[in-house]
Amino acid sequence: MTQRRTIVISTTNRGKAAEFADLLPFDVELVTIADLGIIPAEETGTTFEENATIKALSAARASGLVTIADDSGLCVDALDGEPGIHSARYAGSGATDADNRRKLLTALATTPDNARSAHFRAAVVVAYDNNVIATGEGRTFGSITREERGEHGFGYDPVFLLPDGRTMAELPPMMKNRISHRAKATQSIIPALADWLDRHDPADVRSL
Repeated sequence: MTQRRTIVISTTNRGKAAEFADLLPFDVELVTIADLGIIPAEETGTTFEENATIKALSAARASGLVTIADDSGLCVDALDGEPGIHSARYAGSGATDADNRRKLLTALATTPDNARSAHFRAAVVVAYDNNVIATGEGRTFGSITREERGEHGFGYDPVFLLPDGRTMAELPPMMKNRISHRAKATQSIIPALADWLDRHDPADVRSL
């Protein structure tokens, strides 16, 4: 029987891991760093790609497995690009998604509707051992609502309004995974990852 490959997703966010499971067209087992008991790397980069690279290399070294990491966030034009790389911690260390959304809506309370433009941005990095295999980037453009709408997704999805009038959280997961910033970034790394998987026997990679 052919050994099934394992790929690590360098996240503790179950929503993000579920999105990667839908986006990757490979018959592999996906595990998170939470599953493996790996401590998340400190995100000391100044860009999305730098932070994704830090996370990918750290988890790849710790696990001995090929690893995918992303760093993503919301960039709001009226806030000079904030929360940006600090999106997950916008309302402070340990903030929940709801905390971050409340702070954002409060910060934009007096901003008119025609000045609430924003975009989601994601950088995805694939690494093995000490080497970066592939990098990719994706963006999705829209604006910020005045109240939360929708039951799907996570993070800032309920306040991110798409051009078609729906928030990201109002999209069914399959539809979101066709247009999201993470989907676009992941699509761009698939050819390089597929080539790497073709060239490396699973038996040569340290198993769990």
